[in-house]
Amino acid sequence: MIRFLLCCVTLSNFAAVSIAQSTEQPKLIASISKETLWTNRDGKGATWFHPRACMMPGPDGKPVALMTLQEIGGSDYFGQVHWSTSSDLGKTWSDPEPIAALGRDPIPGRADDLKAAVCDVTPQYHPQSDSILALGHVVFYKGKYFARKEQLSRYPVYVTRDQSGKWSKRKILEWDDPRGKNIYTNNCGQRVVLPNGDVQMSFTFGPESVNRMVSGVRASFNGEDLKLLEVGPPLENRVGRGLLEPSVTEFQNKFWMTIRAEDDQGYLSSSEDGIHWEEKKAWTWEDGTPLKMSTTQQHWLTHSDGLFLVYTREDKSNKNVIRWRSPLWVAQVDVEKRCLIKSTEQVVLPIVGDGVNEPDKVALMGNFNITHASPHESWVTVGEWMPRDGYKGDVLLARIKWAKPNKLPLW
Repeated sequence: MIRFLLCCVTLSNFAAVSIAQSTEQPKLIASISKETLWTNRDGKGATWFHPRACMMPGPDGKPVALMTLQEIGGSDYFGQVHWSTSSDLGKTWSDPEPIAALGRDPIPGRADDLKAAVCDVTPQYHPQSDSILALGHVVFYKGKYFARKEQLSRYPVYVTRDQSGKWSKRKILEWDDPRGKNIYTNNCGQRVVLPNGDVQMSFTFGPESVNRMVSGVRASFNGEDLKLLEVGPPLENRVGRGLLEPSVTEFQNKFWMTIRAEDDQGYLSSSEDGIHWEEKKAWTWEDGTPLKMSTTQQHWLTHSDGLFLVYTREDKSNKNVIRWRSPLWVAQVDVEKRCLIKSTEQVVLPIVGDGVNEPDKVALMGNFNITHASPHESWVTVGEWMPRDGYKGDVLLARIKWAKPNKLPLW
């Protein structure tokens, strides 16, 4: 009788283990590898920054990657925006060429040398018009420096690229609203092209340099002109500059937004329509423990079977690195609980150097981008920079291989 009971307990435990194993989510990320696209750790060439790529159909219908990027020469000080393409899934890239309209323009009516430049550009293919929309924002420079005391009103600017490869002149996404008189922008933001060709994205905006808000935004796009249709009610966080650099994706018939903030946290929200958003929630693990982030953007890595976040955070390995901007991490999102799943976290691009004892020698990787490159892989691209060592750095590509095909459309 005792032997029978022990047997029953053993079988019961075995069944429980089997059930737990059968309901455990299979891992979607099979592997992550690192590649260097352009090198400049020796400081002898260009330090390329803001490398952001999208996929578009080539002349033969096969996918071609188009990347925008620009040199960095100081804090918030960038050169002309360039473009490069790859026809072999990111293995080789053409030499970067300048986009004529995304250089530096003089300010009408000013006698000084203040100029309007462009940065934080994100390109995206628009299948309905067979064109590229490259959207960034204006930034002001005086001579060889970021004009910190003379930043005029900041606003989104964009160029388009048609089927023949011709880039348009620089255009402004107009928003006549007093709430955006100091700044309104979608800088560095991910956005979604809707089935009817409209563009779903978000703004960070504010009448002053503090307490910026974030709203859902929908715009029309016909291949040439981007026009606002609707700006939704704002989310707020009255700490520092407020809410910054929001990115939007779509997953399981919902829109998702992740937001940079200045209170050692990052935030997420979700929406049924992309205009009206639920109250923001700080990024945490399943047990409610918050991730400690330091005013740095996060971006979505989206698979048809799972939603992931790529981000930076405080860790014992980087405790003295500026804003903990190395390494880059990835974790899967629990979309029901609206949190990250700790057991899924892994490094996307590792820290290079000693982030505790020699943080000045660590290359920062805070401004990065995600590309859905094929059904079998996605990319994280980033430009390293070493602000205390002559702004040197490489352009890196992390190749994330999926364990099962990603059924999301490439464009």
